[in-house]
Amino acid sequence: MARRRSASRRRKSMRLGGGGRFAKIKRRAAARGARNPAAVAAAIGRKKYGKKRMAKMAARGRKRAARRRRG
Repeated sequence: MARRRSASRRRKSMRLGGGGRFAKIKRRAAARGARNPAAVAAAIGRKKYGKKRMAKMAARGRKRAARRRRG
C-alpha cells in the first residue's frame, strides 16, 4: 500500500497558480531579512501578472488550502 505524504512534505507545483513559485519567492525574501515575505511575493506577483490575475490565483490557492484542511 502506498504511503501518503504528510501535508508538510507535499511540494507545491511550480506551474503557474500551483503555489510553488510564490513559496520560492517567500523563502528567498525571508532569507534576505524581509519582515513580511508573503507581502513581498504578492507585490512581485501583482507587478508581473496584474491585480486581476493575481487575485484569481490567490483565490484558487485559498480554495485548494481549504480543501486540504478538510480532508
